Amino acid sequence: MSVLIWLIPVAIAMGGLGLLAFMWSLKSGQFDDLDGAAHRILIDDDKPLLSKEERDQAETAEGSGDGAKSR
Repeated sequence: MSVLIWLIPVAIAMGGLGLLAFMWSLKSGQFDDLDGAAHRILIDDDKPLLSKEERDQAETAEGSGDGAKSR
């Protein structure tokens, strides 16, 4: 029973520290933009390696072959 004299205040103190850390994270703006990172991964900012004309020429060159492709 004497262990409870130590465990209860320690548990309350740890809960208070967790609450303080959560309140600090709210004030510092950690939860302001929850959807931004999820949408940023879908945005493709890379430039294509080939222009549209070069891609069209490559597709037509592939189509004019004899059909046997080596990979």
